Amino acid sequence: MEALETRARLDPNRLPRGRAYARSGAVGQMVISAGEAVAPVQGTRAAPYLVRLRVRPFSDGEWDRVLGVVASRAAHAAALLDGDLDPGVVGDVERAGVSLLPSAGELGTWCSCPDWASPCKHAAAVCYLIADRMDADPFTILLLRGRGRDQVLAGLRRLRASAEADRAREAGPRRRANAHPAVGDAGVEARELFRRAAQTPLPAPHAVPSHAGEPACLPTDPPPGSGVAPEDLAALARDAAERALALCRGLGDGGLGLPPDADLARLAAARLGRPGFDGFAGRVGAAPRLLMRRALAWAAGGTAALEVLQGAPWRPTAEDVDEGAAALRSALGEVTVRGERVTCGSRGIQLRLGRDGLWYLLVRRAGLWEIHDPPAADPGELVSLVTASGREAGASSPAPG
Repeated sequence: MEALETRARLDPNRLPRGRAYARSGAVGQMVISAGEAVAPVQGTRAAPYLVRLRVRPFSDGEWDRVLGVVASRAAHAAALLDGDLDPGVVGDVERAGVSLLPSAGELGTWCSCPDWASPCKHAAAVCYLIADRMDADPFTILLLRGRGRDQVLAGLRRLRASAEADRAREAGPRRRANAHPAVGDAGVEARELFRRAAQTPLPAPHAVPSHAGEPACLPTDPPPGSGVAPEDLAALARDAAERALALCRGLGDGGLGLPPDADLARLAAARLGRPGFDGFAGRVGAAPRLLMRRALAWAAGGTAALEVLQGAPWRPTAEDVDEGAAALRSALGEVTVRGERVTCGSRGIQLRLGRDGLWYLLVRRAGLWEIHDPPAADPGELVSLVTASGREAGASSPAPG
């Protein structure tokens, strides 16, 4: 409760309201798991709000220190093995550099209610009941720190058995029968520790996962009027996970070197054909029609296609352009050649030779050129797409969504 009061210092009225909620029975069935407690809380609306309380779990090293402190005191160890937690453990563990009770920075609350305060009165109610649960079952705080009763007791038994075995080996065969070793860590000389470390091989690296993980739920939505949509944050988190996976697999640099304009086209390409494209364009300050053109180009050929669509004209050799001009002329009739561009204006069809040596097919729609297809080394392959589909100027573009 001290940790909660520290977080709620800006609004001292929330804690009494939370206490009233807790005492009135507004909190439903609470589920406590490693590092987290979840409970529904009935507020003023018909449907209850969902409250999630998170506590920072201990690392393996911190757990080693906690169990070491417990094992070093016979009274602590005996009480814990009997299912009780000696109150003196809290102070002893703190002197070892670990705090069983969470500080303000280790306690996180989330609630589905519209109150932006942290904690709100519903989260405060759950915290009060957590405190009650700790009074009834001290193992609750150990579970919130990451390990359940069975895990803690098993770890303590292993530590006691290991300590007893070490002391028995040190005592020698003649003293082993009468030895009563004290529980605890006898320590090790530094030279012995370094000798062991030099003989221990490094652990194998973790295997690269088969797929990118899903982003965690946002603890709270962005404030209204911030210009940041929750679905955009979730999409960015998902995109970051996918790019990280590509880096782990050695597949390029994950696009981290892209300029902002190209990276926006990459993000927009993932939204083509999905609802909300126009809203996304508005949130990034782009005209939907123009952003769709860049997204289509990215989907067709990445940065090279964007360069073909938006880059400055250039002048390849006449021999390089002749192949594209001949292919387009044989299919559509009269064409004009200007720089790297071969155009049939009457049909709104154009071939552009990229600096990468590939040909790109562009179609004019509503006065703007668009790239819909991947490039090809043979311009005849792209021209066949035109003749097979009957593409022409003015044909409708695919809806951006």
